[in-house]
Amino acid sequence: MAIQKEIWMAAIVEGLFASNSFLSKAFNADEYVNNGKIVHIPNAGAASGTKKNRTELPAKVTKRTDIDVTFPLDEYTTDPVLIPNADTVELSYDKRESVLRQDKLKLQDDVALDFIFNWSPAAAQCIETTGAEIDAYTDKATGKRKGICKADVLGLMTKFNNDDIPQEGRYLLLDAQMYSQLLNSLTENENTAFLASADAQNGILGKLFSFNIMMRSRAALYTAAKAPKTWSTAGAATDLAAGLAWHEQSVCRALGEVKAFENEGDATYYGDIYSFLVRAGGRIMREDKKGVIALVQGTPAAG
Repeated sequence: MAIQKEIWMAAIVEGLFASNSFLSKAFNADEYVNNGKIVHIPNAGAASGTKKNRTELPAKVTKRTDIDVTFPLDEYTTDPVLIPNADTVELSYDKRESVLRQDKLKLQDDVALDFIFNWSPAAAQCIETTGAEIDAYTDKATGKRKGICKADVLGLMTKFNNDDIPQEGRYLLLDAQMYSQLLNSLTENENTAFLASADAQNGILGKLFSFNIMMRSRAALYTAAKAPKTWSTAGAATDLAAGLAWHEQSVCRALGEVKAFENEGDATYYGDIYSFLVRAGGRIMREDKKGVIALVQGTPAAG
């Protein structure tokens, strides 16, 4: 079973960081993982100053102050699952592979949602959507929200340009509803050009205003006060869905231990027991948080 365990672990890693996954569009900090649990990335401080036609000597000596990026990796474990011996004998399909495939997909989704939360910036790096009014659609949310439109993506581009963020390597992750709203805001010619720029192999649905657009069922989630919120937290009536824009060098991701556990032929459960463990984590790289912006649903004025 050692070979099978390696296959399972490889499948988890490949699913998380496949080229068509938004998680692959970030700085890979795997080499900075210490003891499989902590990430420590040396981060160079500001460059030395320059002076044109220097006349004062000796020049003032400065010392660069470096800032280390350090964060722990979270541990994700699946609940142990039992596959009774009778199932392995009587069923015509491989139930073990079917059950474990579901567990691996659930594990990958939970990790992905946590990465979105870890990459989501605070209120200072949020821009509100300005599109047509829509019904709130996150869990327990009520009332009206403003949808996303192409002008919002243009606003993101302007902000990134003002912050001197490189043109290449920009991404915008939208949930399924926001993606549909964006398409509806494009003209027929714009829609055609957008879809023509798709790169399905890398998960890019199209390119708009310098951003590679990606989509998943759920993206970021914010409170009414523009604070990022995990999807595992109970929903509130005032919750706001959000898209997440970033540059690939402005966020990082790291993978630590990946383990598959098995207890075959357990004498007390009369079957085989399996579970998985993954250590992974990420964060915004820059202390000034530039290169990461949340596109949070705006709320229509009362009345």
